[in-house]
Amino acid sequence: MGRVCTVVVQWEPNKTVHLLALRDELTSRAFDEPAQWWPHVPGVVGGRDRTAGGTWCASDVAAGATALVLNRPQKRAADEGAPSRGLLPLVAMQHGTSWPDHLDVRGMASFALVLATPELLRLWVFDGEGLSSGDLAAGTHMVTSGGAEDGKADRYLERFEHKPWRELVQSETPQDDPAALVVRHEQDDLVFATVFGQLIEATPGRLHLEHSRTPWTTEGWSVQDW
Repeated sequence: MGRVCTVVVQWEPNKTVHLLALRDELTSRAFDEPAQWWPHVPGVVGGRDRTAGGTWCASDVAAGATALVLNRPQKRAADEGAPSRGLLPLVAMQHGTSWPDHLDVRGMASFALVLATPELLRLWVFDGEGLSSGDLAAGTHMVTSGGAEDGKADRYLERFEHKPWRELVQSETPQDDPAALVVRHEQDDLVFATVFGQLIEATPGRLHLEHSRTPWTTEGWSVQDW
């Protein structure tokens, strides 16, 4: 379980950034929907994980920047006392591309972190031992928890280039398949599933959100503008 979160981003320099974030998590893990939850980062909007207090996705309204974190499978559990991965989007909103100078990732569970700003689209990957990074070119990209090997990009990326994103998500049904866009997996009385979908349009000074706890349906979507 746990290798299926999905981020889709359409990025061009100094234009509106479009993102889709599908959060896949234990259905028993409580969270709050997007708001300005963190006084130490004013103007930052994101959903809040109630267990650790961090987030999987954070946007800075004034900067037009968004950071998203995905679990990766190489190191599933953090060392005792290591920071939670939910801190990563918040630290990235505070410090931008220099965030690795402000958070020691040693001991953390493995992750991928996407940062989209008007100037750049950058991806960091931590495999439990080393942190690597690289800039992505203009265009539409898909980043997943399982990486290229989960087959999700091969199945869906071209469709995201040609079909409205919300319509595409709503055409899916939850499946027990790591390459599915919307997932549901039951094991040992636990349910791991797509628990939140979020569409983001970000430009400096404006943030438009559409989100749902059941993103494969046409009902239950909320719209927020900041």
